[in-house]
This record gives sequence, C-alpha cells and structure tokens, in this order.
Amino acid sequence: MDATTAWLIVGTVVAAGLAVTAAVLLVRVFSARRLLRDAGIPLHDKALFWAAVVYTVSPVDLIPDPVYLDDIGILLLALRSLHAAASAARTPKELDAA
Repeated sequence: MDATTAWLIVGTVVAAGLAVTAAVLLVRVFSARRLLRDAGIPLHDKALFWAAVVYTVSPVDLIPDPVYLDDIGILLLALRSLHAAASAARTPKELDAA
C-alpha cells in the first residue's frame, strides 16, 4: 500500500464519519421542532437554537468550511441546551400533576 492509497482510505473514513454525524444531527434537529413549540421552554433557549442553525448554514465560520467541527459543535451545544431547558420545564409540571 503506497502513501496515496493510505491517504485515500483515511479521507474516506473521515468523510464517512462526518456523513454519519451529520445524519444523526439532522435527525436530532428535526426532532427538536416539537420542543420549539413548547410554551414552557424559555425564549432565550429557543433563540439560541435558531442562532446555531443560522451559524451552521452561514458562510462565516470560525474554522474554514471543509472542516465542519465548529458547526456541529455549536449545533450540538444548542440542542443540549434546548433539551436541558425542556427537562427543567417538565419537572415542575410533573410535580404539579402528581
């Protein structure tokens, strides 16, 4: 195996990993739509999510576009914040219902 073949294999594995990560992230973004309509979640958490989506599709990046780690990281942090706000909003409602 020469160096060109090795780099091609490494590039293919990295591209496949990014594609799988992007697909999982896309599914998580679409499942977050339900949380965005929830009235119990604070507006700043919803705005943070939309700001992360805008940053992901914008041409301005912290790291140049061939590397999507900053886009994926910011979107994952926004999703994590949205899910944390949703679980915090559900806890008082569940306590009142009991």
